[in-house]
Amino acid sequence: MSNVFDILNERGFIKQMTHEAEIRELLAREKITFYIGFDPTADSLHVGHFIAMMFMAHMQQYGHRPIALIGGGTAQIGDPSGRTDMRQMMTDETINKNVASIKKQMEKFIDFSNDKAILVNNADWLRGLNYIDFIRDIGAHFSVNRMLSAECFKSRMENGGLSFLEFNYMLMQGYDFLVLNRKYNCVMELGGDDQWSNMIAGVDLLRKKDRKQGYAMTCTLLTNSEGNKMGKTAKGALWLDSQKTSPYEFYQYWRNLPDADVAKPLALLTFLPMEEVRRLSNLQGAEINEAKKVLAYEVTKIVHGLEEAEKAKQASEALFENGGVDLSNVPTIELSEEELIGKAIVDLMVELKLLKSKSEGRRLVEQNGLSLNDKKVADFNLIITKELLNDNALMIKQGKKKYNRLVVK
Repeated sequence: MSNVFDILNERGFIKQMTHEAEIRELLAREKITFYIGFDPTADSLHVGHFIAMMFMAHMQQYGHRPIALIGGGTAQIGDPSGRTDMRQMMTDETINKNVASIKKQMEKFIDFSNDKAILVNNADWLRGLNYIDFIRDIGAHFSVNRMLSAECFKSRMENGGLSFLEFNYMLMQGYDFLVLNRKYNCVMELGGDDQWSNMIAGVDLLRKKDRKQGYAMTCTLLTNSEGNKMGKTAKGALWLDSQKTSPYEFYQYWRNLPDADVAKPLALLTFLPMEEVRRLSNLQGAEINEAKKVLAYEVTKIVHGLEEAEKAKQASEALFENGGVDLSNVPTIELSEEELIGKAIVDLMVELKLLKSKSEGRRLVEQNGLSLNDKKVADFNLIITKELLNDNALMIKQGKKKYNRLVVK
């Protein structure tokens, strides 16, 4: 296929677009500049952003130039899309720290060399705006009635109201498109499907303000077979930062997906040919585990690199397939003997954030779901002794597949 539109469509990326025939023809005819925005609400991207990065990567592979827009300015307001409450305001220091961290992560997915991609921060043009000039010049092109009918505002209106601060977010995002078009000839905005209303606003503003044609195309959200967002773990979001979610934990998330949820991420989050994606997705029974292994390895390789993917694969095989591989790749925490011996196991796990609470630990023990060095824990108040250690280490198993290793340093 010579047109990236067909690639994106076949892999299941495309959800909505403003001008289907025109977009398909445009992407086949010329190399365009497009953008996707990322608000720096944390110091790492998570798996929800990963799909957007893959969207960009496919476009870049076909010669189109991405602009990765970091929302250092819009983060001061907070996107109301998909929210029932107002986002917590962040300080300039926090936003700047998050922006720096996200920039480093993006370079793993997108080639920024030789002007092949551009990284911008909308704080550069939003912070210096004169409010009266902005409302007169930009706000005049927005219909309040139409804004209130947008999906991104409806849930807020039904759940306690929408602040005027957040009401400005759509204007800001629309203005981003206008600025990028004027400065870089950016003609298309891509984004998650929850951004549809904001993206249409940008296309409309470009037409009304500069009499230019812009385009918008949304990406399907990464959801499971039940329609819920994927990427949630017991610890929260599945982060792309190895310090927040280890490569092993990242690998295991994909390795342990329900059978019905394997096909979608194989198409969206790997570069495997679609012929291979279809073959793996059609495996049945125990054979579907082959698809899960391939998915986990490919996704971990893209996010964390080949070496970490190999380590995670070996650790998984050692734990679940008796491969006899070095267990040092299993998530390991080093503690002094004083920090380990004499502690109640549940208290220590809560302290190390391996459990959310003591009540969760009690339920785990009552359901025979906690093991230490392959021995079930029957006593919620079990105290760790030297006799429980094996080679100065304690292997903790929660449920069937979650392992952590405590080692005396």
